[in-house]
Order: sequence, then C-alpha cells, then structure tokens
Amino acid sequence: MLQDSFEISVLYDFYGPLLSEKQQRFVELYHGENCSLTEIAQEAGVSKQAVSEGLKRAVKALRTYEEKLGL
Repeated sequence: MLQDSFEISVLYDFYGPLLSEKQQRFVELYHGENCSLTEIAQEAGVSKQAVSEGLKRAVKALRTYEEKLGL
C-alpha cells in the first residue's frame, strides 16, 4: 500500500498536469494530504463512489502515461 502510494505520488509529479482539474484535486487530497474518500466527497459535493471512480481513472491514466512516455 505504501509502495503504491509512493508510486502514484511520483507519477503525479511527472504527469499530474495531464489530468483534469478534478482528478488532480482528488489525487492531491487522497495521496498528498491523506484525506478520506468521505472528506473528499464532502469538499467536492459528490458521492464517495464518484471520488473512488475518479481516483481509479486518474491512477490508470497516470500509469498509462508512464507506460507510453516513460519519463
């Protein structure tokens, strides 16, 4: 889990600007500030499910960027 969070943080440093603003905010709050899905959902005015799905899409996009660009 810690390794996964570190990997995402590194990928976010490289490719974060390629994500949507909402995805960037979700990743920053979840992985950078250790906020819970509930806290993020309340701040964004969306459901926990929406946050979860947004994070999954963001992480998948970050890994895809790394696979294709390899920075």
